[in-house]
Amino acid sequence: MLGRDKVERRAEYRVVVYDDKQWKLLADLRQEAIHIMEALVAMRLAPIVHGSIARGDVHKDSDIDIFIPSIVPSYLVEVGLERAGLHVSHKLIIQATPQSTPKVYISLDAEEKRVVSFPLAKLSKREYEFYYFGGALDYNGLISGKRVPGVNKKLVLIEPLPKGHKESPVIGREAEVARIVGVSIDTVLERVRVLTRRDEHGRTGVFVKYELEPWESIEDAVRKIARENPVFRRTLAAKGSPLV
Repeated sequence: MLGRDKVERRAEYRVVVYDDKQWKLLADLRQEAIHIMEALVAMRLAPIVHGSIARGDVHKDSDIDIFIPSIVPSYLVEVGLERAGLHVSHKLIIQATPQSTPKVYISLDAEEKRVVSFPLAKLSKREYEFYYFGGALDYNGLISGKRVPGVNKKLVLIEPLPKGHKESPVIGREAEVARIVGVSIDTVLERVRVLTRRDEHGRTGVFVKYELEPWESIEDAVRKIARENPVFRRTLAAKGSPLV
């Protein structure tokens, strides 16, 4: 449960005031995210952290999701993590739908609470904006203590305030929310459709989910999936992946 001293309710929003426990939890999670991002920045990569850590509304089970929004050599990511003493638990290749860009997920723990991910091909505009819809910060923004607005999985807009944050609904305010978080209205409408459908029908499976063997390289795994799955192969080719 989100630590708070006071919740002020108004007609369309509420203000949540953080207590000392909440500020400490945010600082601890951010310090861990900084350590991971430093490992990637040292390899001249440009990671972002997205979700509640960027917004500030963390809880004890918050994930640390680090994303590199461009095609990068996988060895740079793995070498950077290794040099920083970060143990890789397992690696996954996931394609959410036949049309979406396949991505690599490198988990730093068995529960997948700390994950570094990157695309295997060029992201579409909506795929890129997805991360900023939820709130995203680069390394410099994170170390400076910045917090940014974003939308959580319950379709609630979180806007940082000096003593906490403000919550307000997204549905019915899509254009305003798009302006606040800095993405297109199309991205907001798409996320509303996806998350509303998920609430109504539950979470569905993904199109491709492949867990690598400990000795298997990412490039070899991609080529294996591409040989066996023509849709996966065509999507990578159409999006300009260097691996097919």
